[in-house]
Amino acid sequence: MGKNSNKAYLYIAPFVIVFLTFNIYPILLTFYFSLTSYSGAGGIDNAAFVGVENYLRLTQDKYFIESLINTLIIWGSGFFIQLAIAFGLALIFSDIQLKIKGVGFFRTLFYLPNIITVASVALLFNLVLDWNYGALNQMLLDTGIINQPINWLSDAVYSRGAVSAINTWMWFGQTFIILLAGISGISTDYLEAAMIDGANWWQRFYHITLPQLKPIMLYVMITSLIGGLQMFDLPLLLTDGMGAPRGALSTMVLYLYNQAFKYNNFGYASAIAYGLFMITVVFSIIIFRTMKTKPVKKGV
Repeated sequence: MGKNSNKAYLYIAPFVIVFLTFNIYPILLTFYFSLTSYSGAGGIDNAAFVGVENYLRLTQDKYFIESLINTLIIWGSGFFIQLAIAFGLALIFSDIQLKIKGVGFFRTLFYLPNIITVASVALLFNLVLDWNYGALNQMLLDTGIINQPINWLSDAVYSRGAVSAINTWMWFGQTFIILLAGISGISTDYLEAAMIDGANWWQRFYHITLPQLKPIMLYVMITSLIGGLQMFDLPLLLTDGMGAPRGALSTMVLYLYNQAFKYNNFGYASAIAYGLFMITVVFSIIIFRTMKTKPVKKGV
């Protein structure tokens, strides 16, 4: 028995070593950097220890706070539209009365934008949103909706809306598949019994479908939140890399990136990384507690 146990440890040793090397070590090293004024030059040993100074600076940094607000606006405005579209489509394609055929085809079709690289998406929408020759402006001009071209990526409101719309287009397919799987997992016996009892569509949805989808909804919201707070590549590739116009697309990770690799403030950038982690944890806890199903009290 003892020899078998030793062999088991031997088998998992490579994974443990790789995990500690590429996950735990960088996390600990980043925390150490956050307590220093490390600039990336002169080696780690030459970094001056500053304690919690970087964290205090973080709470007073208006640009970091603006980047947090930008991130929440862009993520929030896109996510709830994305969720509504995905939820609506999932309900339609899973409806036991409609019995729509070709669900597999539509599932693949909706998921396709999710597998396109962000660099390709940014290139595509740079052309679509181009001020002079963009397809969107041309279509709006031809239909008479606008009288002159709109510079979509040079206005704070339009640029945030554009990034939110692109994110919705990219990710609603994944949300649709997850919700469709969740709805399909609900036993049709409950729905058929409710129909026999005279329940209408809304009653079946509110009292049967929605309560059983709570764990799926919780998963969708938290994973989307984590991905949204880490938004980086699309704002970077659609702008000058600094979050233009006027910082409207400066997300937290983009701000972190510029602090580290443009201004060489690796110590402060590390503190931003831990600040981002704590913000993610706080919002995740809020969502979890808000959506937590309360236990039903049994009568005595």
